[in-house]
Amino acid sequence: MLITNSADVADFCAEAANSEFVTVDTEFVREKTYWPVLCLIQIATRGDAVAIDPLADGIDLQPVYDLMKNTSVLKVFHSASQDMQIMFNASGGMVEPVFDTQIAAMVSGYGDQPAYATLVQRIVGETIDKRSQMTDWSRRPLTDHQVEYAIGDVTYLTAVYDKLVSELTDSNRTSWAHEEMGHLRDKSLYDSNPRDLWRKVRLRRPTRRALAILREITAWREVSAQRRNIPKGWVCRDEALAEIALNAPHTPAALERVRGVNERFAHGRDGKALLAAVTIGLELPDDECPDPEKGRPPLRGHETLVALLQALLKVRCEENGVAAQVVANRKELDRIATEDEPDVRTLSGWRREIYGNDAIALKRGEIALTADGLSVRVVPA
Repeated sequence: MLITNSADVADFCAEAANSEFVTVDTEFVREKTYWPVLCLIQIATRGDAVAIDPLADGIDLQPVYDLMKNTSVLKVFHSASQDMQIMFNASGGMVEPVFDTQIAAMVSGYGDQPAYATLVQRIVGETIDKRSQMTDWSRRPLTDHQVEYAIGDVTYLTAVYDKLVSELTDSNRTSWAHEEMGHLRDKSLYDSNPRDLWRKVRLRRPTRRALAILREITAWREVSAQRRNIPKGWVCRDEALAEIALNAPHTPAALERVRGVNERFAHGRDGKALLAAVTIGLELPDDECPDPEKGRPPLRGHETLVALLQALLKVRCEENGVAAQVVANRKELDRIATEDEPDVRTLSGWRREIYGNDAIALKRGEIALTADGLSVRVVPA
């Protein structure tokens, strides 16, 4: 059912508030905006499923936001972070508590980041019709097929959730999944500080001064994109920011020579504001500039050991029926390879039991990997 009026929203959410859990999905577009445009909210209980139209004239979505923050009702998503980001932007509050079926599936041996359609096929035995997957959800009116497709995302999710909860219980891995889902409660994922985003822009041969400039101009771009509600790449692309940080132009003419910056930008309002940010970075005291060594990948030469650690990770994760991504990522493997006892999640709790101890043993030469036909085995060194 498609809901387009406030009274029906309030009635459905009041009934859903009595449920143990609800399954949730959203449809949105953001190709031409900084902030995602929420176009549809799908919610299902065990007995009912609806699609709520946020673009309907005069519709009040506060009951939806209240339901998302109702700690007595578990909210079940698949790959929750984007949906939670959109709800946070719309309501200003965190969705809680949350269960992410993608994370649960990774802990249950369905592979790294399994798609929703894959889980529906494997668990429910249904094939999702993907014809509406790339539709423009902002266009009205919605067709019956679009609404049916959208609601299907939350009705199948109930069966997926039930199966995964059962599997986690049977394998005693419920705590593993909940631990991995813990990061979804980190508010900084949804409310990032513009002055922290410079770390996502790659610089070749970074210096403290270049990083100081990068921090200022990246923050300027983010705030400018937010204020104008346009994609940040429309303000200035990452590649141009990196060149500006390294070359520190002082004038519009110098800015115009940076690849990716045109004359109109360089001599206009944006160019003036960007050059002011460059100046702030140039004038910052040395001890307040970011340290280029902090967070930098280790020196080259450890790649072979990391390759062995990755092979061991694959072996142990296949044996234990858990996705490798849940156990260790590349940054953690880098640290294990180059540090004695790094403080990483891989070397604590259940991850240490199924992989971490062996990773340290492999590094110390206490165990080895050997080929056995087409497979790989772990043997004493």
